[in-house]
Amino acid sequence: MGLKNLGRTSRKNLVTYLIAVLAFVILEGMVLTGNISNMLEGQLVPICAYVIAAVSLNLTVGILGELSLGHAGFMSVGAFAGALFSVSMEDTITVTWLRFVLALIIGAVAAGAMGVLIGIPVLRLQGDYLAIVTLAFGEIIKNVLNAVYLGVDENGLHFSMKDSIALGLSENGKVLIKGAQGIVGTPRDSTFIWGFALVMLTLFIVLNLIKSRTGRAVMSIRDNRIAAESVGINITKYKMIAFSLSAALAGVAGVLYAHSFSSLVASKFDYNLSIQILVFVVLGGIGSIRGSMIAAAVLTVLPEMLRSFSEYRMLVYAIVLIVMMIFNQSPKMVEWRKRVFAGRLKGAGHNAAKKGGA
Repeated sequence: MGLKNLGRTSRKNLVTYLIAVLAFVILEGMVLTGNISNMLEGQLVPICAYVIAAVSLNLTVGILGELSLGHAGFMSVGAFAGALFSVSMEDTITVTWLRFVLALIIGAVAAGAMGVLIGIPVLRLQGDYLAIVTLAFGEIIKNVLNAVYLGVDENGLHFSMKDSIALGLSENGKVLIKGAQGIVGTPRDSTFIWGFALVMLTLFIVLNLIKSRTGRAVMSIRDNRIAAESVGINITKYKMIAFSLSAALAGVAGVLYAHSFSSLVASKFDYNLSIQILVFVVLGGIGSIRGSMIAAAVLTVLPEMLRSFSEYRMLVYAIVLIVMMIFNQSPKMVEWRKRVFAGRLKGAGHNAAKKGGA
């Protein structure tokens, strides 16, 4: 009776939460009983990071309706900000969960602030122009991080764009960022439980935003910018809210990803990662939060599972991508899926009615 009183959107959101919980319970059970390969177990935290990144990008691409190719740049900002904090405070803050929570907050704030700074000039653009500028932003961030050397000693922070020797650190000094070598010695605070908790938090934020007045305003801008502006919706304000929130959540994904490895290099957050996250969004269905979540999980594991195919694994991977694209995006396939699911729901309702009458 309670489910019947829920609206259609609330039921869909509940199903999304249940899918995430069910996946977590199954995988955590496999880990505890030892029925999972080392390869898959090592992928659990990165999968959660990619799910968060895909859901956050869908907020920009699917809900706001703007194409962004610089999502890896926001991930790198959050990853480096969070990892830098953890490395600096490892000896000072010995409580692991507290240090990690603070790193998440710092990474989210840093990436969100960068989203605001980038969004002010960039969101005036649309379509291909916006995609090109965000792509350039991601590459600029990666190259800047590759060139930065940062150290600390009793005299404070030392910065250089040349090498670690140019920092001029004392004997007690410590190099925090080593240029292209990145950050070494990051505490591996990320766990699958933390990843699941952050996925649920991301889903809660995004799904509730979509249902809110702000979310409806953002979607009205996506559907018809002129009509939205004509009824008094502040276009710049709502686009900035969606874009900066998307960047902040990407920063959270970056922090989670960074703390699953002992070293962090900027080259991991390149153009290919931005395209990969966009592929998750497109194949899962633009605007479908549940689809982004499932696509990110499946497509992250799939290349590793196909390693036994040797040189044919990328061919199989490409075929899977094509099939998923046709299934999710082809108008005829979409129409067929709607008919099938509508028929099943109608049949289930008819059977329930018969049982109730009996």
